[in-house]
Amino acid sequence: MEAAFDPAAHNRAAWDAYVEQGNEWSRPVTPEQVERARQGDWSVVLIGYEPVDRSWFPADLTGVEVLCLASGGGQQGPILAAAGARVTVFDNSPKQLAQDESVAVRDSLELRTRLGDMRDLGEFEDASFDLVFHPVSNLFVPDVTPVWRECFRVLRPGGTLLAGFLNPDVYLFDHEALDQRGEFVVAHRLPYSDVTHYTPEERARKFGADAPVEYSHTLGTQIGGQLAAGFVLTGFAEAPHHADKTAEYMPGYFATRARKP
Repeated sequence: MEAAFDPAAHNRAAWDAYVEQGNEWSRPVTPEQVERARQGDWSVVLIGYEPVDRSWFPADLTGVEVLCLASGGGQQGPILAAAGARVTVFDNSPKQLAQDESVAVRDSLELRTRLGDMRDLGEFEDASFDLVFHPVSNLFVPDVTPVWRECFRVLRPGGTLLAGFLNPDVYLFDHEALDQRGEFVVAHRLPYSDVTHYTPEERARKFGADAPVEYSHTLGTQIGGQLAAGFVLTGFAEAPHHADKTAEYMPGYFATRARKP
């Protein structure tokens, strides 16, 4: 009998491999960027390549408890730590976390890392953080409901969740036709996942045997899920997809700012 597919284990190995390959979301920030952040000149990316509006953050990050959720890679966490925040980076990939750890050692930053699945933050007590920074990553889990529930639990009253996620409409199109020929061929009924729409052999041929598996999530579960968890939305932004032709026609990413009452 074939063992049940474990997306967390599969994607952990996939992102570890991405680090070895030099994936763009695994390249640590430079010492110069860290030093500028120490001087108050900093930015981080939540969706696409555009920096997050600084008004979405507290005016002063000094002493602010920040959870960088599914946000390893040595990018956002070290910058926020250099800006004065007390940062915990939580990620499913040991090698992604190692990038943050290496920057922390290199630049003498106070930053802690924790390994785990974004759907289970059980190691943290209720009301542990002032801000959760969650860049585009929940496409790697089959259900986002526990992510929003856990974010709400670990935030203090008045705390902020900054979340980025993929526009589910990008999953409508045939991957190969879009990437290889620039053709928009509607091929998939939503919600989509690499696991349900393709066999393992088809996934290996289309994306590579070791590529992460992805899951589309409706706006009802992304935005409505935050509301159902108890959040109040206070900001919204969008950006083009950074890597495919859909950017010419529609936003590929959405970002929300939400507050825990």
